[in-house]
Amino acid sequence: MRLHDGEPAAGPWRRAAGGEVLVELLAGLDLAGRVVAAVDGRSAAGKTTLTAALHAEATHRGVPCAVVHTDDLAWHHSFFDWADLLADGVLRPFRAGGAVRFVPPGWRPNGRDGAVEVPAGTRLLLVEGVGAARRDVTGLLDAVAWVQSDVEVARARGLARDVASGVNGDPEQAEAFWDEWDREEVPFQAAQRPWERARLVVAGTGGAGVPGTFLVSTRPLAG
Repeated sequence: MRLHDGEPAAGPWRRAAGGEVLVELLAGLDLAGRVVAAVDGRSAAGKTTLTAALHAEATHRGVPCAVVHTDDLAWHHSFFDWADLLADGVLRPFRAGGAVRFVPPGWRPNGRDGAVEVPAGTRLLLVEGVGAARRDVTGLLDAVAWVQSDVEVARARGLARDVASGVNGDPEQAEAFWDEWDREEVPFQAAQRPWERARLVVAGTGGAGVPGTFLVSTRPLAG
């Protein structure tokens, strides 16, 4: 796995089912209260896949769970200048015990209806996205998972995804947007070093080889 400069390689890896990953991520936390777990990683690392598995496992175990995607906060606003939106619009209201209904500033001016919502009965809030475990909100998080990915594999995956979905048009437009994004993401993550605050690391590229399982490492990544 080729990583960005400064990011230490995780390992040794072991295979774990989604339920095991959830249990390890939340070990020692009181789900009778309210818990916030961040799933961070680089673009197209596999964060959404892991988050969906965690959400499904929590729901199966009877834990009311909701997901907030940082891309929704950043939409028509800024790639990474949204820490206040996450903290004040979502995390602090969630911690206060009520329902969350937050309209990010880029939505209405650009014709997007609805809001970022977290139901009142939620016990586990999963925050997913590049920068979800940024230092600005560390005090509002209970657990962090870092999804480690190979640079080339993640890029190829992300470009294929964007072209197929039509998000960034044709392959040339997708390449241009990826490069623009990378110019901000790489130094942002290099400065934030969220892997150092992760309870566990999940291999987002390469795969565990068995559907429904993940490759997991719990060795601290402080190097």
